[in-house]
Amino acid sequence: LARVVRRRHTPVMASSSQDTGTAAASSAGAASSASSGQPRAPLDAPTGFRTHTCGELRMDDVGKHVTLAGWVQTGRDLNHFAFIDLRDRHGITQCVFLNTDTSSAEEKARYEEAKRIGREWVVQVKGEVVERSNKNKQRATGDVEVVCHGLTVLNSSHTPPFLIQDPSDALEDLRMQYRYLDIRRPSIAQALLLRNAVTRIVRNHLNDRGFVEVETPVLIKSTPEGARDFVVPSRMNPGSFYALPQSPQTFKQLLMVAGMDRYFQIVKCFRDEELRADRQPEFTQIDCELSFVTQDDVLRTFESMIRALFKETKGVDLPPFPRMTWQEAMDQYGIDKPDLRFGMKLHELTDVVKGKNFKVFDEAEYVVGISCPKAGTWSNAQVKALDKLAASDSIGAKGLVWVKVKSLKEGALEFDSSAKKFFEAADFAQWAAACEAQEGDLICVFAGPRLKTQTAMGKMRNAMAEQLGLRTGPFAALWVVDFPLLEWDEDDERFVAMHHPFTSCKPEDAPMMDTAPGSVRANAYDMVINGVEVGGGSIRIHDREMQMKTFKLLGFTPEEAQRQFGFLLGAFSFGAPPHGGIAFGLDRLCTIIGGGTTIRDYIAFPKNNQGRDVMIESPSEIATEQLEELKIYTEKLLREKGLLKKEAAAAPATAS
Repeated sequence: LARVVRRRHTPVMASSSQDTGTAAASSAGAASSASSGQPRAPLDAPTGFRTHTCGELRMDDVGKHVTLAGWVQTGRDLNHFAFIDLRDRHGITQCVFLNTDTSSAEEKARYEEAKRIGREWVVQVKGEVVERSNKNKQRATGDVEVVCHGLTVLNSSHTPPFLIQDPSDALEDLRMQYRYLDIRRPSIAQALLLRNAVTRIVRNHLNDRGFVEVETPVLIKSTPEGARDFVVPSRMNPGSFYALPQSPQTFKQLLMVAGMDRYFQIVKCFRDEELRADRQPEFTQIDCELSFVTQDDVLRTFESMIRALFKETKGVDLPPFPRMTWQEAMDQYGIDKPDLRFGMKLHELTDVVKGKNFKVFDEAEYVVGISCPKAGTWSNAQVKALDKLAASDSIGAKGLVWVKVKSLKEGALEFDSSAKKFFEAADFAQWAAACEAQEGDLICVFAGPRLKTQTAMGKMRNAMAEQLGLRTGPFAALWVVDFPLLEWDEDDERFVAMHHPFTSCKPEDAPMMDTAPGSVRANAYDMVINGVEVGGGSIRIHDREMQMKTFKLLGFTPEEAQRQFGFLLGAFSFGAPPHGGIAFGLDRLCTIIGGGTTIRDYIAFPKNNQGRDVMIESPSEIATEQLEELKIYTEKLLREKGLLKKEAAAAPATAS
């Protein structure tokens, strides 16, 4: 062994030991860092298969005899040498198998075996750690390699359906079908490790502050408010169903009535709603509740937690979070979760634009504009494409009026606009002044009902910022407070709770519950980071009479309220303390911290956009015997039994 170690530093070796599979090697090395001086993640103790991880070896390990085990990232045969890049979740180590004129028969046999090993085979190697002559600074272990004197194949592998490297060459559906392979990719593995770090930090932080982790039931009662429930039939109670919790809301309030004082839980929640990149049918919340607290107490407690979280995971010191009322957020940003990393504030133009015989503006309740920096230099085709964007379902505006600000020089005003037949340059100059526009900017204007138009412009602001590359940069966090307690549902012609029916109102607004309920502000708050709501909560109602008044405003009869929430109303009769809380979306929080684009990367086994798990093929049909045992009769089952008439073939499924 000493002989081959001395001889390995030859010109051939130096020129041929360059790593292949650079993208994968770089990503795996980034698991710790690109520098070999980074802290390692050693095993607690050697196991029966390995003495070290594949991301652990450094220069001070040179001369040690080690055993590694992992997956083959790639292999290379250079005649005198064969290389295997051995990977586990900790990193990659280069392993060398010699084939020289003086190699023994055993060494040559090992070299031949290394040549035939394919990607993703599971192997164990034994050898001596040596310094590399051609170092790889993109890899944490890049200063060393293992000259192997032992090779054991622990398992072979089919050729993977996609390369286990970053970036992936596979579409998402294929990666989801083979998620266990996708998780081997360094980027996904690191996303799950980040999630583990976040939950560990949260638990430690809350435990250190007297919070008690309590589990709440998963099979609960279905309630009519909020999103659709996932329901579970009860075999022992035919015709009755459990619901999976959308949140542990009532249970954590009951824990406060029970005197637990400070509760938290990292809990699975379920909502049967339309899916998108940041939404899953099952998701995880950091759920918290406290007794004898005000809104300021809650905000201070959890701002501290989030700042500690960013400090420990990102090394970022977040400044104190500004607080903005819901009304300020809507007036200035058109959205209740504003992204403060860029400007482009909304500016009301109602009084500026009226009186010019432009019917769209003259008949509108509200006219609002934003100035998009440097977009005034876009071509007419690019600007006209914004008409389609504004009218799309993602924005929802009735129409767009645009103005290109070409010159603001006195005596040489120059503009181009889709409304230039109705307005003069002096008019556009007033618009520019009101929107704080500069030369080269593009002013976008919407008109219509105030709240709907603000909301559409808030979405347009975000869309334009994406196109202009403005939604980047450091983290920008804030609290949005003083939401409306209720909002009017035009379809049902009744008030609905903006958050949920257990949110209290601002004490000073309580008298308006009877006279002007639509003007009552909620004692509620959301935490927003980079334009994403990562957490929300409220000070709860703890008085039975006030809870009944809220139920009445939401359209509940006393009997309905008792039937749905009698357990909570009963608890309020036994001395409920003032209490409040908050819940954070763990999936979204991890995505923001990790700089990801979809929460699916931060969930081990996510569903796709159709709510399906394509790996295990779920949801799926269940056996007829199971359906009959549950007293559930589907259209298919009734047809099989000849109990469904032809004219009723299209009838919905029934249950009894």
